[in-house]
Amino acid sequence: MTVRDCRILNVPKIGSLMGNLSFIESGRPIPFAIRRTYWIYDVPGGEDRGGHAFRSLKEFVVALSGSFDLTLDDGMQTRVVTLNRSYFGLYIPNLIWRRLENFSTNAVAMILASEKYSEADYLFDYSEFLKVKGEVGV
Repeated sequence: MTVRDCRILNVPKIGSLMGNLSFIESGRPIPFAIRRTYWIYDVPGGEDRGGHAFRSLKEFVVALSGSFDLTLDDGMQTRVVTLNRSYFGLYIPNLIWRRLENFSTNAVAMILASEKYSEADYLFDYSEFLKVKGEVGV
């Protein structure tokens, strides 16, 4: 997997004079079944989140409110993506190092995951991440 495999996907947006509605379903628009949903909020100014990769888990990240940047790293290239609209999100495949940063005031990041929480799936050490990437040839 490379940072080019991370891609923005549009979330359906149904507009109305009374406000907009968007929805996400397993497989629509994300390419996996949703096994876990969590959100990050009230991040103090200057702090970041993440700083890890997953062995097998895939994610879809949406800025429900406010904005933040995702720095993506595949071991060879780095890419920064800004999320700031609730009707699109970023698909992140496994074995991509990610860090969320530059949170605006009252930003809320919702993450949909392909797997339930498993500490064993996390790669917290960047050197170990590079080693695993080399072992799987991705």
